[in-house]
Amino acid sequence: MKIDLENVKPMDIEKRSFEIITEELGDTPLVPGTELIVKRCIHTSADFDYAKNLCFSENVVEKAMQAIKEGACIVTDTQMAKSGINKRVLSRYGGEVYCFMSDEDVAAIAKENGCTRATACMDKALTMDKKLIFAIGNAPTALVRLYELIQDGKLSPELIIGVPVGFVNVVQSKELIMQTNVPYIVAKGRKGGSNIAACICNALLYMMDNDRG
Repeated sequence: MKIDLENVKPMDIEKRSFEIITEELGDTPLVPGTELIVKRCIHTSADFDYAKNLCFSENVVEKAMQAIKEGACIVTDTQMAKSGINKRVLSRYGGEVYCFMSDEDVAAIAKENGCTRATACMDKALTMDKKLIFAIGNAPTALVRLYELIQDGKLSPELIIGVPVGFVNVVQSKELIMQTNVPYIVAKGRKGGSNIAACICNALLYMMDNDRG
């Protein structure tokens, strides 16, 4: 197979990738308004299953974009997700990205309480006097703790992106989030990851930028 590198410019690679994704999706039904999110997840992972396993609560895209416009901040459960989110675009709306996983107080609380750091991170987020979006791509225990805090009336997130990857309690934790009245974007099943969590955040940010013209 011959690879034509001379006629493929770097700026054209992403454009052509999205053309291929659109072609291969064909007439696969997607929730109106979520198409770019789905396509970006496929672009990030080369996995077309995201066209079927991404679940969106009602009007979640509009609600998420409004929260970002109002300065919502994003809390992630990994430094990888934090690194991947476009902080420059988010800052235009007054938002920042946080990850508490490496904080000494979080490590101490997790040890004292016998819980995961991800659980302790969700508790630390309670101390923030900000509108919050949670982008969870690794730890199902973070989703479980968010569910508990929501049920107890202690937390009301603007959005939960629930896409942890793995085998233990992953499926169940995602189902819990879908039982709440909080806006969510969830990847049902075992698939997901920090890259997918960041990808969904960026898709929302890029959609907002496009709306600005």
